[in-house]
Amino acid sequence: MTFRHVVLFWVRNDVAGPELSAAMEGLKRLGNSPGIVEWTIELSLDERKGRIVIEDATFVDVDAFHAWRSGAAHREIASQMSEIADWLVGDWQA
Repeated sequence: MTFRHVVLFWVRNDVAGPELSAAMEGLKRLGNSPGIVEWTIELSLDERKGRIVIEDATFVDVDAFHAWRSGAAHREIASQMSEIADWLVGDWQA
């Protein structure tokens, strides 16, 4: 059974374009981790509520997700994202 992990990052209004681009590149690199089946990082086309970065991930199973989430690379980018965004998370087994 795969594990789905979706995050919507609401980017703060004072974050400049280059800073957002650098953060998105960091998020994209996280997709090179073992146990990831699919990894998508995109900026939402709908900006009515501000800039939203979408992280849509599928892991081989919940154990792969937990290993990824506890890794140094994830902790580093989570710290970086906390400086520029707030977020909502949706996780489920598919």
